[in-house]
Amino acid sequence: MGIIDLKASRCKHCYKCIRNCEVKAIMIRDGRAEIMEDRCILCGTCLQICPQSAKTLVSDLERVRGFLADGDRVVVSMAPSYMGLLKFKEPGQVKAALKKLGFADVRETSEGAVLVTREYAALLEQGTMENIITTCCPSVNDLIEIYYPKLVPYLAPVVSPMIAHGRLLKKEYGADTKVVFLGPCIAKKKESMDLRHNDCIDAVLNFQEVESWLKQEQIEIQECEAEPLERIDPKVNRLYPVTNGVVNSVLATEKQVDHYRKFYVHGIRNCIDLCESMVRGEINGCFIEMNSCSGGCIKGPTVEDRSISRFKVKLDMEETIAKEPVEEAAACDMAEGVKLHKAYMDRSPVEQKPTEEQIREILAKIGKHGPKDELNCGACGYSSCRDKAVAVFQKKAELNMCIPYMHDKAESLSNLVMETSPNIVLIVDKDMKIMEYSSVGEKYFGKTRAEALEMYLYEFIDPVDFQWVYDTHQNIHGKKVTYSEYHLSTLQNIVYIEKEDAVLATFIDITREEEQLREEYEKKLDTIDLAQKVIHKQMMVAQEIAGLLGETTAETKTTLTRLCRSLLEDGSESEVR
Repeated sequence: MGIIDLKASRCKHCYKCIRNCEVKAIMIRDGRAEIMEDRCILCGTCLQICPQSAKTLVSDLERVRGFLADGDRVVVSMAPSYMGLLKFKEPGQVKAALKKLGFADVRETSEGAVLVTREYAALLEQGTMENIITTCCPSVNDLIEIYYPKLVPYLAPVVSPMIAHGRLLKKEYGADTKVVFLGPCIAKKKESMDLRHNDCIDAVLNFQEVESWLKQEQIEIQECEAEPLERIDPKVNRLYPVTNGVVNSVLATEKQVDHYRKFYVHGIRNCIDLCESMVRGEINGCFIEMNSCSGGCIKGPTVEDRSISRFKVKLDMEETIAKEPVEEAAACDMAEGVKLHKAYMDRSPVEQKPTEEQIREILAKIGKHGPKDELNCGACGYSSCRDKAVAVFQKKAELNMCIPYMHDKAESLSNLVMETSPNIVLIVDKDMKIMEYSSVGEKYFGKTRAEALEMYLYEFIDPVDFQWVYDTHQNIHGKKVTYSEYHLSTLQNIVYIEKEDAVLATFIDITREEEQLREEYEKKLDTIDLAQKVIHKQMMVAQEIAGLLGETTAETKTTLTRLCRSLLEDGSESEVR
């Protein structure tokens, strides 16, 4: 369909669109929202409420510019809601401004409403339908065709004013003329592509897009010279955008009093409630004006100016627009050759329904083993846990969309870590107030978890490292800290948690390892001392041996010297003789 574009990277698991989608036409896949096009009625709620702007409307603006660039004759069919949404002094100024953009002509969609009103009046005069539901709002038409097919026989078999006007303009200007609908509705984009009449409207723009375009071209509506707007004055039919506007148009147009009770419903939730009531057979003999937008078309999904009051617009339009019908002759002339009939059909999707056993099995996976476990909080977007289970079975939802379940799971895992970890875990705030304290801490510090959570860190250990980490946002890893008063040695990792503005620390007990290292060190010292003693003793022995050797050597030297001298003396005497 290509009408609403989803930017998956912006979808943040908030499920707000599902909670606000009255028909649950949004599925969650891999944690991201996806619109189910065959179920979407394009009410535009998801566009308006998405907090991350993950959903955007696909624009036809470039296509329209392309028509103009190609030299096509392009005519605008302008919804009567322009009277309350655009700023002008005279309506003809809007036509002049749009023609400056390149459009060949600008006509009011109310001209098409003239033809539709006549068809409604004829149905009322015939009086053969049990109930008559107006078919001006494409979102309502989709709601009934997709979700309440039993009510299809109650849909007035008439096209919307947009389609009627598109056919009228094609008849007047030629089939090759490009007709662009201008209004506040996004469902009109889908309606224009309906195969039952996809040759009537070539593109759909909203007022915001056109206002931006005029601004780019530096065209001010109120500075333009007014041009005649209508070929025929639609009169009362200009009231279609406000609540009760269709009913007023019919009452002013019909020629004789009918037996139908007439009322209007606006807002998708109210429309659904009415459909439920009609399915139960509680509504009979009624002509019902239904509009999915609360307040009528003047508060369509593309109207972003929140300063616009639908009450003021309604009052102003009802005051300025005469509740008079179009002359019969002029209306007949317009209707000649324009096909206004439309056959509505059952378009409800066929979905497999889970058995009770399958529903219970899915519920059990998220910790819901009985009715008392089913909170029906609606956080996932579904009104009940059973509805959510059915959606999971139909692959529209995921198990982890259950926020209470995921919270309990995360909490239980957190508690499991805190209760079973052999390491001491501490979390403190900026004031060094203890926010979390693992149960194992009692073994080392003598403080129970309940007692610790009422204390400040400095009441039992030095917080200097914690304070440094908090002040500098720099982490400490693998620092050895000994608490002699507790006979405890620890290896500490202390980190700053930005999201919580807190400091988290884990203490690993290395007391035994430190004692083993100390014992090994002492053994090394003893070994060194023993070696030193052995060396000293060896040196003493060596010195004694050296001393003995020195004395012996001296004596030997003296003796030998004397012997040598004796021998020399004996040799000298023999030679003399």
